[in-house]
Amino acid sequence: MMVFIETLGCSRNQVDSEIMLGKLVAAGHQRVDDPAKARVIIVNTCGFISTAADEAVDVILEMARFKEEGDCQKLVATGCLAQRYKDDPGLLASLPEVDAFLGTAACDQIVDVVEDRQPTPLTLFPDPNQRGFQDLAIDRELISNGFAYIKVSEGCNRHCTYCIIPKLRGTQRSRPLADIITEAASLVKKGVKEIILTAENTTDYGQDLVADPIGFDNVLSSLAKKLAIQDKNVWIRFLYTHPKTLGAGIIKTVQSHDNLCSYYDVPVQHAASTMLKRMGRPYTREDLIDLFKLIRELDPEASLRTTLIVGFPGETKEEFEILKDFIHQVRFDHLGVFTYSDSDDLKSHGFKDHVPEEIAEERHDILMAAQAKISEQVNERHVGKIYPVFVEENPEQGVYIGRTQFQAPEVDGMTFIYSEGLEIGTIVHVRITDAYEYDIAGEIA
Repeated sequence: MMVFIETLGCSRNQVDSEIMLGKLVAAGHQRVDDPAKARVIIVNTCGFISTAADEAVDVILEMARFKEEGDCQKLVATGCLAQRYKDDPGLLASLPEVDAFLGTAACDQIVDVVEDRQPTPLTLFPDPNQRGFQDLAIDRELISNGFAYIKVSEGCNRHCTYCIIPKLRGTQRSRPLADIITEAASLVKKGVKEIILTAENTTDYGQDLVADPIGFDNVLSSLAKKLAIQDKNVWIRFLYTHPKTLGAGIIKTVQSHDNLCSYYDVPVQHAASTMLKRMGRPYTREDLIDLFKLIRELDPEASLRTTLIVGFPGETKEEFEILKDFIHQVRFDHLGVFTYSDSDDLKSHGFKDHVPEEIAEERHDILMAAQAKISEQVNERHVGKIYPVFVEENPEQGVYIGRTQFQAPEVDGMTFIYSEGLEIGTIVHVRITDAYEYDIAGEIA
């Protein structure tokens, strides 16, 4: 059958979609890129925040029209939205167009669902803690072009008061190191030029693989080294590192290998110590300052990225000012800001002094305006320098779009390359000639 999948949300969701597509292709079905031609449509949803849940419902309803206008005979909703609201009969009843709801641990059952081995309407919500890792005998069907994510673990053991992920994904389970190495080798054989390690907290990887939790940093460093030397022409990047477990060991490892991207994605969420305590984040403002100072001391060319939350319950004007001063002090290369998203299944829902939405939005805009100026100033330091750039698109004649090692896909700015005859998926050397708020541009060196 023709199968179309729409993936919403984070990189972990993309991996789940690729695993499901791989199982379906192995079973003899065909992936299509046009939902109008699909007999089965799968929407792999995000439900982390309210805006993501709203988007997921909108996309489901949009895809449902292909039951009337296209060839679709079955509509399946998978992932976090389904998992989060599995006990809410109102939501499921409000989407009668959906033939099957599958939770975050039901990827393995996608073929049975598509092939009608289960009655519909169907709900499948296995315990996320019982989910196994990817079957390496079945190739993932890659969605991205030239780069691929590898999940190094499932779930999360942390208890941030604004987060529902442990309930959706279970407790942390680290994949065997050998499995990750094997999967990386398989992806490289397919032509992947960049491997991006991802998890709920990537630097928590290995805590459950060693007898002494203090030594788990060596497990991640060992993984990074093995990946780096497996193919020195492939870039390796980390996303979603945690301030508490990003230590000197992994920083030194990254700095010592040219193909380990000196790119540190460290979502800190806030910088006022009082706010961090209410958020359930186990560090202080001083800890963060020390961490970013350490990164820049050990890896002077490091690029820093973070994400922040404004409008968290109880956030005072003084705490927001501490956060604003913090981003000016650290001067991140890349920064994203979210307004707090409330829900009655969050611990933070019961906190006092919820911040009005208009104040949260105002604070969001203030930080983004400040970061735009910082980002442009940071980008100006690249002018005149030569960097390897991964070529991804050719939107018009004479113009290509790519990324340097300090630009992650989908979340950061881009590098515009003014040239002719470049090959998509290759790495070329570019001399930077122009800097903008979030992007840079240059010509072949």
